[in-house]
Amino acid sequence: MRRIWILLLILALAGLPLYAQEDGDEPGGGGNPPAPPIESDWDAFTPDLYARGDKTFVISLGVLIPTVFTGSGLHGNEDNIKLGGTGSLAFNYFLGAHLFVGGELGGMFASTLGKNMLFIVPFGLRVGYQFIVKRFEFPISLMIGASPTKYLDQGYFGMIIKPGASAYFRFNSDWSFGLNTNWWMVPQWPKDGENVFGNFLEVTLSARYHF
Repeated sequence: MRRIWILLLILALAGLPLYAQEDGDEPGGGGNPPAPPIESDWDAFTPDLYARGDKTFVISLGVLIPTVFTGSGLHGNEDNIKLGGTGSLAFNYFLGAHLFVGGELGGMFASTLGKNMLFIVPFGLRVGYQFIVKRFEFPISLMIGASPTKYLDQGYFGMIIKPGASAYFRFNSDWSFGLNTNWWMVPQWPKDGENVFGNFLEVTLSARYHF
Protein backbone atom coordinates (compact mmCIF):
# COMPACT_ATOMS: atom_id res chain seq x y z
CA MET A 1 0.00 0.00 0.00
CA ARG A 2 2.81 2.38 0.87
CA ARG A 3 4.45 1.68 -2.49
CA ILE A 4 1.27 2.68 -4.32
CA TRP A 5 1.14 6.05 -2.50
CA ILE A 6 4.81 6.70 -3.26
CA LEU A 7 4.22 5.92 -6.97
CA LEU A 8 1.23 8.31 -7.15
CA LEU A 9 3.27 11.07 -5.47
CA ILE A 10 6.10 10.67 -7.99
CA LEU A 11 3.65 10.88 -10.92
CA ALA A 12 2.04 14.04 -9.48
CA LEU A 13 5.41 15.75 -9.02
CA ALA A 14 6.44 14.83 -12.56
CA GLY A 15 3.34 16.53 -14.03
CA LEU A 16 3.86 19.89 -12.30
CA PRO A 17 6.37 21.38 -14.84
CA LEU A 18 4.09 20.51 -17.78
CA TYR A 19 1.10 22.18 -16.11
CA ALA A 20 3.14 25.28 -15.31
CA GLN A 21 4.27 25.58 -18.94
CA GLU A 22 0.70 25.31 -20.28
CA ASP A 23 -0.49 27.89 -17.78
CA GLY A 24 2.18 30.34 -18.91
CA ASP A 25 1.04 30.08 -22.54
CA GLU A 26 -2.52 31.09 -21.70
CA PRO A 27 -3.60 34.75 -21.99
CA GLY A 28 -2.95 36.52 -18.71
CA GLY A 29 -0.46 33.83 -17.64
CA GLY A 30 3.16 34.30 -16.76
CA GLY A 31 4.32 34.06 -20.42
CA ASN A 32 4.80 36.97 -22.80
CA PRO A 33 1.41 38.24 -24.04
CA PRO A 34 0.86 38.23 -27.82
CA ALA A 35 1.56 41.52 -29.60
CA PRO A 36 -1.60 43.50 -30.42
CA PRO A 37 -2.47 43.60 -34.15
CA ILE A 38 -1.37 46.72 -36.01
CA GLU A 39 -4.35 48.53 -37.44
CA SER A 40 -4.50 51.65 -39.61
CA ASP A 41 -6.82 54.43 -38.50
CA TRP A 42 -7.00 55.55 -42.15
CA ASP A 43 -9.32 52.67 -43.03
CA ALA A 44 -11.88 53.87 -40.49
CA PHE A 45 -13.54 56.48 -42.72
CA THR A 46 -16.49 58.49 -41.51
CA PRO A 47 -18.61 61.01 -43.43
CA ASP A 48 -17.37 63.79 -41.11
CA LEU A 49 -13.82 63.54 -42.40
CA TYR A 50 -13.41 67.34 -42.37
CA ALA A 51 -13.80 69.83 -39.55
CA ARG A 52 -13.87 73.61 -39.31
CA GLY A 53 -10.44 74.99 -40.07
CA ASP A 54 -9.30 72.22 -42.41
CA LYS A 55 -7.74 73.50 -45.63
CA THR A 56 -6.86 72.21 -49.09
CA PHE A 57 -4.56 73.53 -51.81
CA VAL A 58 -5.46 72.42 -55.33
CA ILE A 59 -3.34 72.32 -58.51
CA SER A 60 -5.22 71.66 -61.77
CA LEU A 61 -4.13 71.23 -65.41
CA GLY A 62 -6.12 70.28 -68.47
CA VAL A 63 -7.94 71.44 -71.58
CA LEU A 64 -10.53 74.11 -72.30
CA ILE A 65 -13.14 73.35 -74.96
CA PRO A 66 -14.96 76.27 -76.64
CA THR A 67 -18.70 75.54 -76.79
CA VAL A 68 -21.37 78.20 -77.34
CA PHE A 69 -20.68 81.81 -78.35
CA THR A 70 -23.36 84.41 -78.93
CA GLY A 71 -23.51 88.17 -79.35
CA SER A 72 -23.39 90.92 -81.92
CA GLY A 73 -19.62 91.20 -81.69
CA LEU A 74 -18.93 87.82 -83.25
CA HIS A 75 -19.67 88.84 -86.86
CA GLY A 76 -20.13 85.22 -87.92
CA ASN A 77 -17.02 83.94 -86.12
CA GLU A 78 -18.80 81.68 -83.64
CA ASP A 79 -16.34 78.83 -84.31
CA ASN A 80 -13.19 80.95 -84.40
CA ILE A 81 -11.55 79.57 -81.22
CA LYS A 82 -9.81 76.19 -81.13
CA LEU A 83 -9.18 73.78 -78.27
CA GLY A 84 -7.05 75.44 -75.59
CA GLY A 85 -5.12 74.68 -72.44
CA THR A 86 -5.85 75.77 -68.89
CA GLY A 87 -4.52 75.55 -65.35
CA SER A 88 -5.37 76.93 -61.93
CA LEU A 89 -4.39 77.18 -58.29
CA ALA A 90 -7.12 77.12 -55.64
CA PHE A 91 -7.35 77.39 -51.87
CA ASN A 92 -10.28 76.03 -49.84
CA TYR A 93 -11.16 76.62 -46.19
CA PHE A 94 -13.73 74.28 -44.63
CA LEU A 95 -16.40 75.83 -42.44
CA GLY A 96 -17.61 72.38 -41.37
CA ALA A 97 -17.67 68.79 -42.49
CA HIS A 98 -18.89 69.64 -46.02
CA LEU A 99 -19.13 73.41 -46.68
CA PHE A 100 -16.06 75.32 -47.85
CA VAL A 101 -15.05 78.76 -49.17
CA GLY A 102 -11.89 79.92 -50.86
CA GLY A 103 -10.22 81.60 -53.79
CA GLU A 104 -8.89 80.66 -57.21
CA LEU A 105 -6.38 81.97 -59.75
CA GLY A 106 -6.19 80.47 -63.22
CA GLY A 107 -5.27 81.00 -66.82
CA MET A 108 -6.09 79.78 -70.31
CA PHE A 109 -4.75 80.11 -73.83
CA ALA A 110 -6.24 79.13 -77.17
CA SER A 111 -5.47 79.84 -80.79
CA THR A 112 -7.93 81.04 -83.39
CA LEU A 113 -8.47 80.02 -87.00
CA GLY A 114 -6.26 82.94 -87.97
CA LYS A 115 -3.49 81.53 -85.73
CA ASN A 116 -3.79 84.35 -83.22
CA MET A 117 -3.79 83.73 -79.47
CA LEU A 118 -6.50 84.41 -76.92
CA PHE A 119 -5.50 84.70 -73.25
CA ILE A 120 -7.79 84.85 -70.20
CA VAL A 121 -6.55 85.05 -66.59
CA PRO A 122 -9.59 84.49 -64.33
CA PHE A 123 -9.52 84.93 -60.57
CA GLY A 124 -12.20 85.13 -57.92
CA LEU A 125 -13.86 83.77 -54.81
CA ARG A 126 -15.40 80.32 -54.61
CA VAL A 127 -17.90 78.48 -52.42
CA GLY A 128 -18.75 74.80 -52.46
CA TYR A 129 -20.21 71.73 -50.82
CA GLN A 130 -18.54 68.33 -50.70
CA PHE A 131 -20.13 64.89 -50.55
CA ILE A 132 -18.06 62.01 -49.14
CA VAL A 133 -18.49 58.28 -49.83
CA LYS A 134 -15.76 56.32 -48.07
CA ARG A 135 -12.51 57.29 -49.84
CA PHE A 136 -14.25 59.17 -52.64
CA GLU A 137 -15.03 62.88 -52.38
CA PHE A 138 -17.37 64.81 -54.70
CA PRO A 139 -17.17 68.61 -54.33
CA ILE A 140 -19.44 70.97 -56.25
CA SER A 141 -18.42 74.61 -56.41
CA LEU A 142 -19.18 78.05 -57.81
CA MET A 143 -16.51 80.64 -58.57
CA ILE A 144 -17.41 84.27 -59.33
CA GLY A 145 -14.75 86.77 -60.21
CA ALA A 146 -12.95 88.74 -62.90
CA SER A 147 -11.52 87.58 -66.23
CA PRO A 148 -8.93 89.91 -67.79
CA THR A 149 -8.80 89.02 -71.50
CA LYS A 150 -6.14 89.71 -74.13
CA TYR A 151 -6.55 89.17 -77.89
CA LEU A 152 -4.13 90.78 -80.35
CA ASP A 153 -3.86 94.42 -79.24
CA GLN A 154 -7.27 94.39 -77.55
CA GLY A 155 -7.85 93.93 -73.85
CA TYR A 156 -10.99 93.62 -71.77
CA PHE A 157 -11.57 93.38 -68.03
CA GLY A 158 -14.80 91.49 -67.51
CA MET A 159 -16.37 88.94 -65.20
CA ILE A 160 -16.54 85.17 -65.05
CA ILE A 161 -19.05 82.74 -63.53
CA LYS A 162 -17.67 79.24 -63.15
CA PRO A 163 -19.80 76.39 -61.73
CA GLY A 164 -18.22 72.97 -61.52
CA ALA A 165 -18.18 69.46 -60.13
CA SER A 166 -15.30 67.14 -59.27
CA ALA A 167 -14.54 63.59 -58.19
CA TYR A 168 -11.52 62.80 -56.00
CA PHE A 169 -9.96 59.69 -54.54
CA ARG A 170 -8.42 60.21 -51.09
CA PHE A 171 -5.02 58.57 -51.53
CA ASN A 172 -3.89 59.20 -47.94
CA SER A 173 -4.32 61.76 -45.17
CA ASP A 174 -2.31 64.38 -47.10
CA TRP A 175 -3.21 63.92 -50.77
CA SER A 176 -6.19 63.27 -53.01
CA PHE A 177 -6.34 63.11 -56.81
CA GLY A 178 -9.25 63.61 -59.15
CA LEU A 179 -11.03 64.95 -62.21
CA ASN A 180 -12.77 68.33 -62.58
CA THR A 181 -15.39 69.57 -65.01
CA ASN A 182 -16.16 73.31 -64.93
CA TRP A 183 -18.28 75.54 -67.13
CA TRP A 184 -16.86 78.99 -67.94
CA MET A 185 -19.38 81.75 -68.61
CA VAL A 186 -17.46 84.80 -69.82
CA PRO A 187 -19.66 87.76 -70.85
CA GLN A 188 -18.22 90.88 -72.46
CA TRP A 189 -20.08 94.19 -72.76
CA PRO A 190 -17.69 96.67 -74.37
CA LYS A 191 -18.59 100.33 -74.80
CA ASP A 192 -19.02 100.01 -78.56
CA GLY A 193 -21.95 97.62 -78.02
CA GLU A 194 -20.22 94.64 -79.69
CA ASN A 195 -21.29 92.23 -76.96
CA VAL A 196 -19.99 88.67 -76.79
CA PHE A 197 -21.05 85.89 -74.43
CA GLY A 198 -18.54 83.03 -74.43
CA ASN A 199 -18.90 79.58 -72.90
CA PHE A 200 -16.12 77.04 -72.36
CA LEU A 201 -15.99 73.54 -70.90
CA GLU A 202 -12.98 72.89 -68.69
CA VAL A 203 -11.74 69.33 -68.12
CA THR A 204 -8.76 69.09 -65.78
CA LEU A 205 -6.85 66.69 -63.57
CA SER A 206 -6.14 67.85 -60.03
CA ALA A 207 -3.95 67.12 -57.05
CA ARG A 208 -5.15 68.33 -53.64
CA TYR A 209 -2.95 68.78 -50.59
CA HIS A 210 -4.79 68.59 -47.26
CA PHE A 211 -3.55 70.47 -44.20
